[in-house]
Amino acid sequence: MKRAHGEGSLLKRPGCQIWYAQYYRDGRQIRVTTGEHVRKKALAVLRKLMADSERGAAPITDVRKLRYADLRKGLLADYVEQGNKSLLYYADGTERIIGLKQLDDFFGYPKTEGPRAININSDTRDRFVEQRLASHVGNAAINRSLACLRRMLRLAHQKNKLQSVPHIGLLKEPPARRGFVKLEEFEELLRLFPTHLQPYVTFLYYCGGRGGEAELIEWPQVDLTRRVIRLEGDQTKNEEARYVPLPSRLVDMLAAVEPKQGRVFDTTNLRKEWQRACAACGLGTLTPVDGKPYDPIYSGLTLHDFRRSAARNLRRAGIPETVIMSIGGWKTRSVFTRYAIVDETDVVDAMRRFESASLNGAKMVQIEGKVVRK
Repeated sequence: MKRAHGEGSLLKRPGCQIWYAQYYRDGRQIRVTTGEHVRKKALAVLRKLMADSERGAAPITDVRKLRYADLRKGLLADYVEQGNKSLLYYADGTERIIGLKQLDDFFGYPKTEGPRAININSDTRDRFVEQRLASHVGNAAINRSLACLRRMLRLAHQKNKLQSVPHIGLLKEPPARRGFVKLEEFEELLRLFPTHLQPYVTFLYYCGGRGGEAELIEWPQVDLTRRVIRLEGDQTKNEEARYVPLPSRLVDMLAAVEPKQGRVFDTTNLRKEWQRACAACGLGTLTPVDGKPYDPIYSGLTLHDFRRSAARNLRRAGIPETVIMSIGGWKTRSVFTRYAIVDETDVVDAMRRFESASLNGAKMVQIEGKVVRK
């Protein structure tokens, strides 16, 4: 049934009870099914389609062509455009974004282009979460993938490739980690690593650097005489260059490395060696999984705990917090405070220092054998 000029039309094919909507967009005729048998409901669908067209939303015919592979491509393009430092690459040249590989596996990419974007919704999210939880994956790791998916969908919507964005809720994450590694624990752990990994883990423990930043350091940035490494702005998360002082033991380790070419730190087989070493000294556990004898589940100390340990160790050594923030690359005080977490020893020492200062600053007298303030 046709309507007034410019208002679109409702049509029925011979022998079909479903109404079709027909309208024009940029001079191109668009005809899609409304999925409705009742004319009044079909008319509401037509009006929505035309309203979406007027505000520049993607036509439904184009939306139906959009697949997961297209969403993924848009995410990577945005990372490149924004210069996002979390976009890394594997040795074979494939892209590496935290949480992306798990989405690829779930949607069957790259063997297929994945499902249509309009079929990715809250139910899809629920199925993904259920699958990951069944694999004993933590909420924080699952959220990294959900955040990727949500960003893909929002980018497509912003570029008028998708008419709406489904709700992709995140899971509740555990409280921020509070793990610290004492020096004697680190010494025991360090001995369990192969020689090629010892400089890398030593740098992270003493200097509090980020793992991704450390992996990018090259030999021309190292000055063993002055005992510093200069991180360039394009290597740091906050895009600010900074100098990182080196402890004597790391200077000795690096001096022994030959040849001094390319990347400074060798991280070959880091994940497995880390898990093995932490489990061996009681800082982590490896739980076997049925059917996966060579891929146990690891829980315990993480490399990022070294960043927290460095913040506390430097603060306890009396280093001004502004200097510590510069060494580790903490840009704001609020973020740094999350790392320099106070523990039991800190508060006990604080009270002892307070009492000592109070007693030394007061005139003391002896009354009936007891020392008291006058």
